[in-house]
Amino acid sequence: MKSLLITFRELLGIDLSIFYTILARVLQAGGGLIVIGLISLFLTKEEQGYYYTFSSVIAIQVFFELGLTSIITQYVAHEAVDLQWVSDTELAGPPEKVSRIASILMLCLKVFGILSALLFVLLLVGGLIFFSTYNNGSSIVNWQLPWGIMCLSTALMLIINPLLSFLEGLGQVKEVAQLRMRQQLLTLFIVAIVFSVKGGLYAQGIASLVSFFLLAGSILFSKNKILLTNILRQAAAWKVSYRKEIFPYHYKIALSWIGGYLIFQLFNPILFATEGPVVAGQMGITLAALNGVSSISMSWINTKITLFSSLIARKDYNVLDTIFNKTVAQLATINAVLLIIFVAALQALTLFSNPLNGRFLPFLPVTLLCIAVFINQFVFSWATYLRCHKKEPFLWISVLNGILCMCSSLILGKQFGVMGMVTGYTVLTASISGLGGYYVFVTKKREWHRIPEEDTADV
Repeated sequence: MKSLLITFRELLGIDLSIFYTILARVLQAGGGLIVIGLISLFLTKEEQGYYYTFSSVIAIQVFFELGLTSIITQYVAHEAVDLQWVSDTELAGPPEKVSRIASILMLCLKVFGILSALLFVLLLVGGLIFFSTYNNGSSIVNWQLPWGIMCLSTALMLIINPLLSFLEGLGQVKEVAQLRMRQQLLTLFIVAIVFSVKGGLYAQGIASLVSFFLLAGSILFSKNKILLTNILRQAAAWKVSYRKEIFPYHYKIALSWIGGYLIFQLFNPILFATEGPVVAGQMGITLAALNGVSSISMSWINTKITLFSSLIARKDYNVLDTIFNKTVAQLATINAVLLIIFVAALQALTLFSNPLNGRFLPFLPVTLLCIAVFINQFVFSWATYLRCHKKEPFLWISVLNGILCMCSSLILGKQFGVMGMVTGYTVLTASISGLGGYYVFVTKKREWHRIPEEDTADV
């Protein structure tokens, strides 16, 4: 039995980093299912709309983070290739390498501290204006104070996340994954408690605030504080120049992330403003479930970013491609199975009376969204692979698809409702992101690795 489990684990490519990340994602997805059940029991359909539209509006933080958190891991991993661990709290190696890594850490602390304060003010004021303008007469929903708590917790998390990305770049992928797993457990526990005591919309903000204290404590009261302090002490004249080294790559990532916001986060606010909180809640709860599915399968590729970056730094492209191709096959299989289970479960729920009836979108738009989610598994994987080269060739695809999806959602959503919005999104995902993304992946991979056309990988 043990040998069978080991064989199964090797077939799926599950190492400890993936295991803890998957466990965190499973807890997130499973917790999401529990939250969905709690929402159906403790929130009205109008409050459900506010609950998920909160999350979509909060995602405006992308205009502050602009993808910098994601590339911190890559830059640190590239610089850390020539360093060795002396102990759990100390790195040794060429002074210029350690100094350059220290400069990245200083950038995290300074930049995200300022951005956090600005984000809080913009979210608080902008959200109050939006929800007051488009509340569609839902004056009975108490949303003002819960929104303020959400804004505060989101701004505080913007300080912590870059530090976790920094630690991942140093190779602590498993440790950060374990921390994320504990965060998911705590978040689920707090949300369940707040819902059970009729806390309603306060659940998101309070859970996020408690999560911040957990993550902050894991840095301030552990060996991580000593590690980061030791790195800062080794800062010298050698620095990573943001303007010369990071910005030429970062601005492309930033535009891609903005494109991603236009693609994925406008559904709920548009539906909230045009169709009301009930329909926005149906879209929100459906997307939450699908995002849970996607986050589980994408764990296979996300845990490989540090490894991919290191292999690229050493120009070990054959090993890189072997691992990448196998990883994509594994995550695509997992994603397809989970999507089929999700659609089947939704159909089974319609066969008998239960609190979840009427909470999700109908079958056809759900199916179209599932198709888009499956296609995006490949697109996200290709983008991750290429971005580990510290380049962003997906820029034009992200921006073009973002603009077209925004126009499609506004025009088709207004004319044909949810069905028009979802159809436009799926068609654009298949054509622009899918076909266009594959073309960019193949051509750029061949160009950067100087691979003859006949040797190009199948993926």
